[in-house]
Amino acid sequence: MFDRQKKGERAVLVLPHSRGEGDTVRRAEEFTELVKSAGAEVLGSVAARVEDPNPRYYIGSGKADEVAEMVRALEADLVLVDHTLSPVQERNLEKHLKTRVVDRAGLILDIFAQRARSHEGKLEVELAQLKHVATRLVRGWTHLDAQRGGAIGNRGPGETQLETDRRLLAERVKMLSKRLEKVQVQRTQQRRARLRNTVPRVALVGYTNAGKSTLFNKLTSGEVFAADLLFATLDPTVRKLDDLSCGPAVLADTVGFIRDLPHDLVAAFRATLAEARDADLLLHVSDAADEEREYLHKVVDGVLEEIDAGDVPQLRVMNKIDLAGTEPRIDRDDVGRPATVWLSAATGQGLDLLRQALGELLGGERVQSELRLPLTAGRLHARLKAAGAIAGEDVDEDGWRLRIDAPRSVIAPLSGGSPAEAELLRGLLGEPRDEP
Repeated sequence: MFDRQKKGERAVLVLPHSRGEGDTVRRAEEFTELVKSAGAEVLGSVAARVEDPNPRYYIGSGKADEVAEMVRALEADLVLVDHTLSPVQERNLEKHLKTRVVDRAGLILDIFAQRARSHEGKLEVELAQLKHVATRLVRGWTHLDAQRGGAIGNRGPGETQLETDRRLLAERVKMLSKRLEKVQVQRTQQRRARLRNTVPRVALVGYTNAGKSTLFNKLTSGEVFAADLLFATLDPTVRKLDDLSCGPAVLADTVGFIRDLPHDLVAAFRATLAEARDADLLLHVSDAADEEREYLHKVVDGVLEEIDAGDVPQLRVMNKIDLAGTEPRIDRDDVGRPATVWLSAATGQGLDLLRQALGELLGGERVQSELRLPLTAGRLHARLKAAGAIAGEDVDEDGWRLRIDAPRSVIAPLSGGSPAEAELLRGLLGEPRDEP
């Protein structure tokens, strides 16, 4: 084996691509930005066309020799591959190149480890890193294996160093999972408290570096870190959103998405991304000046499906119109509802249109009415109260008089009770009742 360099900041990039992969130039630029976000210096790059992946190196052996030549010539101490490598491929490349090799998943995990600030974020990143490393343990410490001996049946090696590493890693994963479960319980309680306050919840989602944090700061007068970096924001931030025609709302800024996001990272950040899953409305922020924005929309929608947020209503926000040379406007769907808002978070153009669209959508999605319940409908009363749909109530000998104020998406699922309860909720939602 070789001596691993400790600094690891001078990198050569390997950029695999296939025939029908789309804009390879854009992908290469994005990977270069990822590398710079991680703090590495790019010395050079090698493009490698891969139609049939080499099981040994992923790239062809000739390309592997070319990369090795560049590493020696430029004195690089790190090779970064824009693709997910199997543990065997990563290990074989390290032996062949005689330097450290990190694939796309490992690079993204490293960036997340640098950016995480909250206790929850650090736990999620460490858990994802350990799951990634678990498949890459190598038998490099056999000289430290414990030895047993003596009686018959007791001879031979005891627990090897590899087995020790796996056991310690599994114990750490188990401990982190328990800690995350506690944090998730706390976040769930916070979200339930916001739901009980019957305040609509809006979450910002979108491809990384689309301008979500800048938009968040302009809408809420917040102080979320915003910069021209990939994954500038990891930890979710929640602020009150005022000046809407429908009343106040809660706005959450979430982590940006990216193509080929590691599955371990998506799984670990499920608690953080729950802000998007539990929202009443998603603001899908895109870069209006980006020619690939339609493809990036599909990437974001794919991640939303993966975290069970694919069915949450969306309002498209086309940001950076100052760079695209477009005027602020609202595009509406076939029934006249706002579908897309064109604006610039940096200059403030179109922010008033976004507030107008939010007021229309959230006002239309909320049910604000009075509901009379008989005393025999105690189960429905309990479900409405648990869902945070009751803004006020009075009770007398005839039953409850409730003031309902909640999103339609909260009330509609409660109609699965008795036929009488379902009939009451249909009237509350303005749906036609069954004929007597």
